[in-house]
Amino acid sequence: MNDLTQHHGAAADDPLFTPVDIGGVNLQNRTALAPMTRISATEGGLVTDRNARYYAGFARGGFALVITEGIYPDTEYSQGYLYQPGLATPAQAEAWRPVVEAVHDEGTAMFAQLMHAGAQSQSNRYRPGTVGPSAVAPRGEQLAHFRGSGPFPTPRALSAREIVDIRRGFADSARLALAAGFDGVEVHGANGYLLDQFLTDYLNQREDGYGGSVENRVRLAAEVVDEVLQAVGSEIAVGIRISQSKVSDYHHRWAGGAEDAEVIFSTLADIGAHFVHTTEYRALEPAFPTGPMTLAELAKKFSGLPVIVNGNLQETQSAREALTTGAADVVAIGRGALAQRDWPRRVREGLDIATDPQVGTLAPLADIKDWELSL
Repeated sequence: MNDLTQHHGAAADDPLFTPVDIGGVNLQNRTALAPMTRISATEGGLVTDRNARYYAGFARGGFALVITEGIYPDTEYSQGYLYQPGLATPAQAEAWRPVVEAVHDEGTAMFAQLMHAGAQSQSNRYRPGTVGPSAVAPRGEQLAHFRGSGPFPTPRALSAREIVDIRRGFADSARLALAAGFDGVEVHGANGYLLDQFLTDYLNQREDGYGGSVENRVRLAAEVVDEVLQAVGSEIAVGIRISQSKVSDYHHRWAGGAEDAEVIFSTLADIGAHFVHTTEYRALEPAFPTGPMTLAELAKKFSGLPVIVNGNLQETQSAREALTTGAADVVAIGRGALAQRDWPRRVREGLDIATDPQVGTLAPLADIKDWELSL
């Protein structure tokens, strides 16, 4: 595993700027760039110098860890957006190499987030239609800033054979991530994408071993993590991102509350995941109305793993609170990072923090703008 550190001074009494180990990757501080879809690869899913300059800017700004936007892992049904980057072919892996090197040159670690969009796909150049656990369309509508419009179509239910292929696709993509030089892999099991669709009761109406109880509904996520661990887990970090809410359904909560959380997080820990990354719209709010614990606190309690936490933590007080309560080990910053790519440096030096991105950052499309690269 790699030992990548930021060569910056740090206030000894600031929890944001103490070292931490995530899956054998040593980080000099507790700040990570949250994964954010920017649809700025080529049509064929190749990242370019544009992506390298974009990600290196956050590393230069003091983030100890950069997590990529969701990357599709196969050339079947996993792609979610036009111009989304892929990590499904050797050519796509080779394109990522200079991006990773640009981040490493700034002393920052980089994890690849592998994402199968499933029924939440808005566009796929490889296959027509969408797939999911069952023939149930996601709630809400497609996102215009990712080139979508109208309601999500009803997906085709995946066969048992296709599920095996999907697991293999994640593992093969993880091997390509290792070859490209990434320090870790984050399996995307959150925000309404395929693995979260299996976890979601109203989207998963299967009657086989992947449907019904929460133990069955978390099975695919656990199997994917297991296969990725077998593929690369002795060489790079392997973790998973988990949420309750979705791109198209902010209000969803696990029906079983903390009992569901116990099953989900303990299962992922038992399978051997190196870390868990929780994301909620407001990370510091209780996960359920029946108790005070946040999703990150439940993840820590039931998994015992290092926890990365994301969700409206751009205010420095909130970011520090997530760490000092013991709920999390690393804070992942999204909106605050888009507002100022040097968020960690500004916090460390006591400078003013902007909490919202400039107008036009994610509009009319969420692609990388020229002016972002000049910051």
